[in-house]
Amino acid sequence: MKRYRLFIRTIILLLLTTALGYTLYSNFFVEKVKLKIGDEAPNFVIEDLNGNKHKLSDYRGKGVIVNFWGTWCKPCEREMPYLENQYQIYKDQGVEIFAINVNEPKFSVETFVDKYDMTFPVAIDKGNQLLHLYGVDPLPTTFFIDKNGVIIDIVSLELTERMIHDYMEQIKP
Repeated sequence: MKRYRLFIRTIILLLLTTALGYTLYSNFFVEKVKLKIGDEAPNFVIEDLNGNKHKLSDYRGKGVIVNFWGTWCKPCEREMPYLENQYQIYKDQGVEIFAINVNEPKFSVETFVDKYDMTFPVAIDKGNQLLHLYGVDPLPTTFFIDKNGVIIDIVSLELTERMIHDYMEQIKP
């Protein structure tokens, strides 16, 4: 019995040590992407909740908003109706929105989308690959991309409807 307890404690200690080591390594030795205004937005391909694939580069010639969010994020929740309202105004003027959820269960995301009647493409970033590619921290973070694929602004706070409107005016072709 004592040997079994010692064995279990040793395994737990090894797992904790490994987790700590990985955390330290990833925080101090892995180069983090930090996008800035004027950079070309990194291309991506993502599948939305309806199974449609979207490639960012296919939207050249349009203004694009890429919004990273979570269902648990209260500022994200408050800005979604504003994004939807402005999308209804600007979608026919050459502006697209991609709402990228940060690796939550599909059921939770679909429930959220239904609650707010979101009609723009919503995708789940499985494994947080886009989150890391875009260097996102904290949520919500929104990238405003012009028709040439260039980032014109990055906002890491809750957007107001006026802010969204003003940015859509700037990025529409």
